[in-house]
Amino acid sequence: MTFTRCARALTAYALAAATTLGALGTARAQGDYPNHPVTLVVGYAAGGATDIVARLLAKSLSQAFGQTFLVENRTGANSNIGAEAVARATPDGYTLYVGSIANTINMTLYSKLNYDVNKDLAPIGMMASVPNILVVNPKVPVHDVKEYIAYAKAHPGKLTCASSGSGSSIHLSCELFKMQTGTDILHVPYRGSGPAVADLLGGQVDSMFDNMPSSLPHVRAGKLRALGVTSRQRVGFAPDVPTLAESGLPDFSVESWFGLMAPARTPPAVIERLNAALNKALKDPELRATYEKSGFVPPADDNSPKAFGAFVAAETVKWAKVVKTADLKAE
Repeated sequence: MTFTRCARALTAYALAAATTLGALGTARAQGDYPNHPVTLVVGYAAGGATDIVARLLAKSLSQAFGQTFLVENRTGANSNIGAEAVARATPDGYTLYVGSIANTINMTLYSKLNYDVNKDLAPIGMMASVPNILVVNPKVPVHDVKEYIAYAKAHPGKLTCASSGSGSSIHLSCELFKMQTGTDILHVPYRGSGPAVADLLGGQVDSMFDNMPSSLPHVRAGKLRALGVTSRQRVGFAPDVPTLAESGLPDFSVESWFGLMAPARTPPAVIERLNAALNKALKDPELRATYEKSGFVPPADDNSPKAFGAFVAAETVKWAKVVKTADLKAE
């Protein structure tokens, strides 16, 4: 064998060995996953429903893996800041995203997005769903949905409705309500449900179609007045609150949801490990009791990455029609 042929053979052997070792190293790293803290990025401020469910599951996942799962709030642009950060993160399973209905709405609401929820984020599994609840500051002189409509019509453009951000399910609940009732209600967007509820409690805004978990404790404490829930059926943890459908709006139905996602190209083995841990946590009696107390509804039986991905795609199509019909736009 000539020197050149020998050199080529040695080079080829070295490359093959390196590739094999690299693959073994990757497999070993995935098998050991996670071997350092994992970050769950939330696109809203602390205190809102997305943040609440993220912290509940972070605790469960930390216990399941024996490794710390941290929640990081990256607010702005109706959660787009956080989503984009995760979409651009290293796809190794150590930076995850707590997605929500807002991310499917944003696909049509924003003319320019630096990420695609269906292409740049890999689905792991549904975390929870919640109905929204129409609540008012007790100083507002209304006690049910019919009185709220009458008050809005008597004060066009003056009754305010807060939201966690333009394009959120909380915002679209208000817009859908305005469309179906012919009312003129002023939308006031915030950088998350937490600060919106804080101003609602303080009387700076009048009302809100909030995600139930962040407002229900204040309703129970008598600090907010509940007028109706946006689900088609009454919820077991607030049985005395009627649905908007039974309050004169038969076609009104909005439910928010939250799901765990990872950057696209995250190894399938990591996705599967996270999905298995998530589904195991969701069956824990203690977590389910906390869910019921807080207003969260656990996902249906099929909570595979594939099923969750199909759900997110369907939600994108559904909300595109609503956004276009309402002629909503955001930059």
